[in-house]
Amino acid sequence: MPKLAAFPKAFMQALCKEGTMTVSEWIQLASKLEVQGLEWYAGFLEMADESNWPRFRREVEDSGKVIPMMCCSPDFTHPDAAFREKEIAKQKRWIDMTHTLGGSYCRVLSGQRRPELSIDEGVKLAADSIQGCLPYAQERGITLIIENHYKDDFWDYPEFAQKMDVFCKLVDAVNHPNFGVNYDPSNTYLAGEDPIELLKRVSHRVVTMHASDRYLAEGTIEDLRKEEGCAQGYAKRLRHGEIGKGLNDYDAIFSELKSKGFNGWISIEDGVDGMEQLARSVDFLKRKIAQHWPE
Repeated sequence: MPKLAAFPKAFMQALCKEGTMTVSEWIQLASKLEVQGLEWYAGFLEMADESNWPRFRREVEDSGKVIPMMCCSPDFTHPDAAFREKEIAKQKRWIDMTHTLGGSYCRVLSGQRRPELSIDEGVKLAADSIQGCLPYAQERGITLIIENHYKDDFWDYPEFAQKMDVFCKLVDAVNHPNFGVNYDPSNTYLAGEDPIELLKRVSHRVVTMHASDRYLAEGTIEDLRKEEGCAQGYAKRLRHGEIGKGLNDYDAIFSELKSKGFNGWISIEDGVDGMEQLARSVDFLKRKIAQHWPE
């Protein structure tokens, strides 16, 4: 049966930029949620000090939870080789971070969709960089997970492998036992594509999942695509919503995952309107998991 983790989507600025929330405060808030784990983010300000890593692991485990997954955003599509080497070095540090925290999964991305980059060039740059990290991950028992991503909060351009065909081409280019897919159904809508179609193409390689729901506060997805190209962070018309009340069909998603034997971690990206909303999303997912993975 899949296990649930929570991610502090509502508190990213506070934890990563402003410093107005401490990691310990987030752990305390999340300790009340009926989940088994907390997904971590490499960009928490306090994670810059490596001496904090074992302390945070102890705090999470003392709350009865674990840290299964690390969310980080390497940029492997930069045309400069020296830049990519620095990103590989960052990814290896994030692998060490994941290992110290007791996690098993560490996210990778392709990189930014720079206008001058062809699809074949971008796939090769990203695949070569990921493969450059895999022996290091394998030595530490870490699986690298690539997400069908929309856009890192702090990037200028959207994800290079945002489109389904490009994402699948990159996944197919990396064949390693310590590499798999972190599936996010919501992000597929932002590419103007069908999340169930994508899932069916990659479900045999899905090892973790992000659970979220999305809606557009105004306009259309086409409007969003027109404005996203050079805006740092997420476009203003895009909103995270309470899970079960947005566009995603969780019955179809869980049916497909169950048919492939999935029993990994599902991390909840929700709670932008507060912890009560996040708790309702937890309840919804627990009901759906029990329905599709009956004991």
